[in-house]
Amino acid sequence: MKPLAAYISEVPPSRAFRPVVMIVPWIACVAVALAVQYAAPFVVNDYWVNVLRRMGVFIVAAVSLNIVNGYTGQFSMGHAGFMAIGAYIGAGVTYYGSLLIHGSTNDPAFYTHGVLLMLAGIGAAGCVAAGAGLLVGLPSLRLRGDYLAIVTLGFGEIIRVLLELTSTQLYDASEVTSKALLKLPFNGPVGFERIPSYANLFWIYLFAAITCLVAYRVKMSSSGRAFLSIREDEIAARAMGINLTKYKVRAFVLAAFFGGIAGALYAHTGVNPSPTDAGFARSFEVIIMVVLGGLGSISGAVLAAIILVSLPEVLRELQQYRLIVYALLLIGMMLLRPQGLFGVKEVWDLFRRKRRDDSHAAPPKPEDTQSGALSTRSAGGPA
Repeated sequence: MKPLAAYISEVPPSRAFRPVVMIVPWIACVAVALAVQYAAPFVVNDYWVNVLRRMGVFIVAAVSLNIVNGYTGQFSMGHAGFMAIGAYIGAGVTYYGSLLIHGSTNDPAFYTHGVLLMLAGIGAAGCVAAGAGLLVGLPSLRLRGDYLAIVTLGFGEIIRVLLELTSTQLYDASEVTSKALLKLPFNGPVGFERIPSYANLFWIYLFAAITCLVAYRVKMSSSGRAFLSIREDEIAARAMGINLTKYKVRAFVLAAFFGGIAGALYAHTGVNPSPTDAGFARSFEVIIMVVLGGLGSISGAVLAAIILVSLPEVLRELQQYRLIVYALLLIGMMLLRPQGLFGVKEVWDLFRRKRRDDSHAAPPKPEDTQSGALSTRSAGGPA
């Protein structure tokens, strides 16, 4: 029997460094978040910092919806419902957790513990939204096209009505009991108030980078190939042995999980989550980002989210005409690029293709021609 050291010495160097290589993308996510956090104050003012925070939230929302609408070719219109679930669950964990532990919600001395509560709320929001996605996906994803869109749209409206029926929000720590929390005190149609603004640029763009990384790895995996095959031709995918319902539900649950995370981040940016956030208008807003970027393109969804969040702010000086200009730009984009900004491709695929086309179009060098002629003569060919 060989000693353990002998087996270790026989491991190829490429496999020995594999754990290190696997950690690099996650380190890059942290580096991107740190760069945005510390560079933004030197580039933009406080108003645009808030715009950047909203931009990061919608990057998470658009990339997550792209998993369903882009990868599998389904048409979900209930993504705002998952975002609303995540917003209320995440805000509830942070708000009522702060009241139970500290007795208040906006004490600067409680900031570190508050951030930990926010992270716990984000995790809970993603899990609850994923559970809701599983409950909705199992019966509804056997449908296709318009029927699936109607079912998911109805899901969002159901979430909106349920949030409007929640009980009054509790403001005193002495009122927060397990019995009171079971009544879901989320303040009904008024909206959840006084949520601490713990989600700074670092946390938002950290989750945005992680969402993009997970979406890319899913796209390149065997499950991602199954998603894309379902989008192209469901009959052919079924003939190749792909379980359509299994992979559709898997994509739906994953999209709902990150949609819940987007909602939880949104609730911690200084806004008051309300039942209207679960309405179809918010779902359409995210769908436009996915379609504009290109169905199946991660970088396209990111770029479209950046454009559609910043464009109304850039056009704000036009006052009453800005929404008209905004709509005309969208219509023009759909006419000129109906497949979206990048189609199913990623931005790095376009540069790679351009480089390959340039290499094929490059004429042979004179020395290469001479060496080819010499080799032909030496082989006895015509002079």
